[in-house]
This record gives sequence, C-alpha cells and structure tokens, in this order.
Amino acid sequence: MSVVNVERIIEASVEDVFDVIAHIDNFSKAIPEIKNVEFVSETRKGVGTRFKETRVMKGREATVELEVAEYVVNDRVRILSEVQGTLWDSLFTVEKQEVGTKLKLVMEAKTKSIFARMMNAMIMGMIRKALANDMDAVKEYCEKNKNTAE
Repeated sequence: MSVVNVERIIEASVEDVFDVIAHIDNFSKAIPEIKNVEFVSETRKGVGTRFKETRVMKGREATVELEVAEYVVNDRVRILSEVQGTLWDSLFTVEKQEVGTKLKLVMEAKTKSIFARMMNAMIMGMIRKALANDMDAVKEYCEKNKNTAE
C-alpha cells in the first residue's frame, strides 16, 4: 500500500474549505484540470454521491468514477475509486487554526495484484505532484473566494 500526505494552511473558514472539497460542483471549479463532472447517482451531496470526473493528465483526458463513502460536515470527507486493480482511498480533513484552516489529504492506494503494485510504483511521483497541485488550487480558490462575512 502506498500513502500520500499533503497539507495546506488556507486563509479561509473551515466551512468555506469544506464546501469546496466535499462538493464536486465546487471542487471542479477550483481544479483547472477537471474538465467535466457527470453525476451517476441521484444523490449530489454526502454519502452515496457517485460521479464521473474527467480530467486532463499529462495532456490526455482520463475519466474515473468516484464515490463519497464518508461525510462529516466541516470535518472530513472520504472519496473512493477503483481503477485498474487499485482502490484509491482519499480522506480530506479540515481543522480550524488560529488563522485559517488546515486542509489535510491522506490518499492510500491499495492494490489487488502485483501488476497494479508495479504500475503504482511507476506513477506515484506523478500522483504526488498532481495531489499537491490540487491542494494548491483549492488553497488559491478558497482564499480568492472566501466568505467576506467571516
């Protein structure tokens, strides 16, 4: 199993940061690489929300189906996807700081085969960089669009 940890301190409220990371409509506005989102469940918010996300990665479009598996308002959201023999388990947490909010992402890649394990080893650097870019984009989006009534 591979694990990636990324943290950012964001100058915005816990509520604003959670609203971006926990709701795909908002998350897709923050992440420029996300080109399309299609809901495949009637649920659009919270546990059970399933959607297909199309992103540009290394100049190519890739579509992945994801599902919200855990959702605690203003605390955490867990999103799962299974791609080519790997379960990608992404846990986003938000925590109030003296100034702003700490956003933490822990992504675990659980493989089901040796082939998947080898493939993940080859792409893990790219995954780390993409996750760091996503977190930077969320930080920039939240700080630019934060609620002025804080």
